[in-house]
Order: sequence, then C-alpha cells, then structure tokens
Amino acid sequence: MFKLSYKQEEENMPLLELLIILVALGGFLWLINTYIPMQTNIKNILNVVVLIVAILFVLNAFGILGSTWRFRINRW
Repeated sequence: MFKLSYKQEEENMPLLELLIILVALGGFLWLINTYIPMQTNIKNILNVVVLIVAILFVLNAFGILGSTWRFRINRW
C-alpha cells in the first residue's frame, strides 16, 4: 500500500571548511614532527600516510572518487 523510500542526501561542504580542515591537519602534523621524538623512518611513513589521506579527502570532496563519503564541495 504505502511505499517508503529512503532518500540519502549529500551534505555540501563549503570550500572554506575544507581549507580549515587541511590547515588544521597540516598544523597537527607539524606539531607531531616537531615536538614528538621518533625515528626518521616512522616519521616519513606517518607523513606519507597523512598526505595520502589528505589527497583522497580532497578528491572525494570534489566528487572525483565517487560517493564513499557523504559530503561534497558547494557548487555555485
């Protein structure tokens, strides 16, 4: 009788929020690299992992990777 449908809407993320997240991520990584003593190999691995996650985050935010997360950059 009744048809129930679930419509999943995408959230839009403003470009300013994306920039704030990336700056905060860079600042956090800088703090870790500067003030936490660790071996160079571990530090390089941490930097590469954070860089790959940040690149995937930005690509997904612009809709290049598909719909694995639920937000997109506002398109004017």
